[in-house]
Amino acid sequence: MANPKLTAANVELAQTEVEIEKLLDTLSGANKTLLSYANAKIEELDKQRQELIKRIADMSAATVTADQIDLLSGYLDRWETATFDDRRIVAGTMIQRINATSERYVIEWKF
Repeated sequence: MANPKLTAANVELAQTEVEIEKLLDTLSGANKTLLSYANAKIEELDKQRQELIKRIADMSAATVTADQIDLLSGYLDRWETATFDDRRIVAGTMIQRINATSERYVIEWKF
């Protein structure tokens, strides 16, 4: 099953790269004013592109594959007899972060 957020980020990245290419194509024979504007816009788009690449990498790393789901299902089916290391594998695969205080805790899931 495809991650819709990952798909959207990939589409946004492709659109950003197309916009950068269009700007670069218009630079031949450009005057100083146009070059200055284009450089500023390209820098802005490149920053956006770098952020998208990082976000895509983060989401890709957090995506649970079908094989991992099968493995997790096996661990969960025998949870009562699973070893501590097996339980740690399950938690590491499913949990992004846990923020805990003396009053409450918040679990950020990877999916």
